[in-house]
Order: sequence, then C-alpha cells, then structure tokens
Amino acid sequence: MTITLNFIYLAYVCSMNNIQSVILDRDGVINFDSPDYILSPEQWQVIPGSLEAIAKLKKSNKNVTVCSNQSAIGRGMINQAMFDSIQTKMIAKTEQAGGSFDYIAVCPHGPHDACVCRKPLPGMLFATFKALGIQDLSTVVMVGDSYRDVQAAHAAGIEAILVSSGYGDADAIFEKSKQLMPLIKMFANLADVTTYILEEQP
Repeated sequence: MTITLNFIYLAYVCSMNNIQSVILDRDGVINFDSPDYILSPEQWQVIPGSLEAIAKLKKSNKNVTVCSNQSAIGRGMINQAMFDSIQTKMIAKTEQAGGSFDYIAVCPHGPHDACVCRKPLPGMLFATFKALGIQDLSTVVMVGDSYRDVQAAHAAGIEAILVSSGYGDADAIFEKSKQLMPLIKMFANLADVTTYILEEQP
C-alpha cells in the first residue's frame, strides 16, 4: 500500500511540475461568493490577491480559464445583460491587475435542466480542452471551492485543488473531496494556490 501511495504522490507532484493550464471556478475563487448569488456588478467583489495571482500565472505563460455555474440566469434571477455586465467588470478588473483569461465557459442552466455543462458534469471542462487544443490532461488543474468542482475535474480526468475562500464548510468539502482525490490539497485562496503551482515548476 505504501508503495502504491508513494507512486500516486510522485505522479501528482510531476503533474504539478508540468501545469500549463489553470481552470478556475469564479465565485469563491476569484470573487467572494454568496448563498444569495451574485446578481449585480456591485455585488461582485474580488477576493484579495486573486487578480494578482491570475496576472502571475499569465506572466509565467500559463493558460488561465474560467468554468462557472451561473444558475441564477436559468432561474430567472438575473437577465443576460446584467450577467454580462458582471463578466465585463471581472475581465476589466483582471486586465487592470495585469492578467487576462484565455477562455471563459459559463453554464446558465438550473439543476433540473438536464444540460451537459453544469458542474459536477465535465461539459465545460471538455469545452475548455477543445477551445485551447489541450490533449495532455496532466498539464491541467482545476481550482475550485466546492465538491462539485472536484467532481467535475475528476470526471474530466484532471487534478483539482481546493480553496477555502468560498462560503461553504471548507473542511467538510475537503474531507469529502479526499474520497475522490485522496491527495487533493486545499489552500486559503487563489494567491496561495498560485504560489504553490509556480514554486513547483522546474
């Protein structure tokens, strides 16, 4: 058992050393999340250090993408124009900090719409792989704050890293996620994840 676990650990470290693409959840990773949803640009408030982290990843020649469930659209809680204004703010603030996104995928559907994109399904991740021409999945990592992020990453065949900056019970999410990915790591925020990824690079 020890030999098997050591082998898995070495494979995990090697994958971190080879990361070229970082897929981010939005709410709880880039900006503060809310159980009442983010419904206006004013409610979209950046988590300190996250935009600078994205800039560091881009300066290190990493692809940075977003895959985000936004069921408030499908639930009729926010219209497309208002959602677009939130996205515009996110992109503008990120660019002001020196970062950018290579691709953004959004699932607007509710939990009962039977779509193929809503996490924990991997549809948005597959769309990201296609958009960026990613073939080697060992070069990709998903950063999220929820169990469904980990489930989506697992279903897509990539590693995941958790942050505790969301509004959920981070410790409970971490413990549950270890059932899918025993060696998964959790950090306080995207800034700490970025430091980890970049320090692990050869």
